[in-house]
Amino acid sequence: MTTFTVVATGLRFPEGPIAMPDGSVILVEIHRGTLSRVSPEGSVSVVAELGGGPNGAAIGPDGKCYVCNNGGFKWYERDGLLFPGLQPDDYSGGRIEQVDLNTGEVKVLYTGCDGVPLKGPNDIVFDSTGGFWFTDPGKLRRHDQDRGRVYYARPDGSEIRCEIFPLDRPNGIGLSPDEQTLYVSETLTGRVWAFPLEAPGRVSSRRGLLGHSGELVAGLPGLQLLDSLAIEAGGNICVATIINGGITVISPADGQTEHIPLPDAITTNICFGGEDLRTAYVTLSSTGRLVKMAWPRPGLPLNFLSK
Repeated sequence: MTTFTVVATGLRFPEGPIAMPDGSVILVEIHRGTLSRVSPEGSVSVVAELGGGPNGAAIGPDGKCYVCNNGGFKWYERDGLLFPGLQPDDYSGGRIEQVDLNTGEVKVLYTGCDGVPLKGPNDIVFDSTGGFWFTDPGKLRRHDQDRGRVYYARPDGSEIRCEIFPLDRPNGIGLSPDEQTLYVSETLTGRVWAFPLEAPGRVSSRRGLLGHSGELVAGLPGLQLLDSLAIEAGGNICVATIINGGITVISPADGQTEHIPLPDAITTNICFGGEDLRTAYVTLSSTGRLVKMAWPRPGLPLNFLSK
């Protein structure tokens, strides 16, 4: 099993980690409905009460934290483990929220696009121009589900566009080091797609048989579900993997994969921090843990997150 150190325990389905310059980690607790901060010593404090289902998070050009809120889940606990499920009876709607990390003030930026409500925003990444991409896999209900979309938006609330539709429950999202390619993982298919970008915030207008311009990077064999992702400085895609719990590292050049196992079937996200960005922080969500481990290669520096 992989060697790692437990940073914090008792988290209520952590996700969306951001390794901050001061050594702390900002993350969401989806079940708790909070944006929280984990100190280097492992203590947890609430930055903001968001409600619903805060999911992916990223720091914007103004230093504020932008959160994908999926509106909530039904929750199930079994043998001390926590699992999300269908759209809940108290579903509060999908939205993008802006959080002031100094005051905890929360502002709702977007709840829809061109008359289509956001259903379950999940993961987010900023490009170098200050705009952000985010996935919306939608919600699952007993007899039906939403079709997935990928959006691009500005952090001042002035513009939001649907750039990719349809996808099958898009989840993780990231940009190549040169920002010429957008990577998106699909949860249930276990696939990672590459979308060539024509300009910042614009995917290629070419359309394939599936109705989008994506090129398949990799599809994992067997029953392996994909969650959020991060990019290495050299361009590898590191995707949190469910069922076969751990991190799957994918080479975009040839689709070759390496799996780093971790002791939680619901491993949901990874980010890079520490000296030279060679420390990986990973959320082990069903067991409520944030862990860290030495990583063999540096992560890609995130825009607007100075080290």
